[in-house]
Amino acid sequence: MIPDIQASLLCDDVRQERNGKFILIGLFDVVGVPALPSVFQRVCIVNRWCCGDGSFEQKSKIMKPDGNTALVEGKPVKIRLPHPEATATSVEFFVNTRFEEEGTYWIEVYLEDDLKLRYPLRVKVVEKKTKEN
Repeated sequence: MIPDIQASLLCDDVRQERNGKFILIGLFDVVGVPALPSVFQRVCIVNRWCCGDGSFEQKSKIMKPDGNTALVEGKPVKIRLPHPEATATSVEFFVNTRFEEEGTYWIEVYLEDDLKLRYPLRVKVVEKKTKEN
């Protein structure tokens, strides 16, 4: 049975407690930068799968604003759900991600080469506030 994607979140970092719970740090939907190009040392995509049974392959991408060109592409990640009530969480780290232009980038999540979810990530130059602003 093909699983559903329960959630997909973009964040700065992820930690895992001893009990297995994940701590997501710095969730964002907008990237504000002082200038472009801008390099982020680390961007994380966290995906949670549920309601499936079996082994699957997931792949994530960050697409450029043209919607057709990959900025970064993750390696295939194995997802294993031993029964329909199980969940599986994957964490992908993208290192030194370079945003060259303002606009709406797209996070894409695939399962077995089938697009399951696509959501926006806005990148914009923000003015540094001074006492006069």
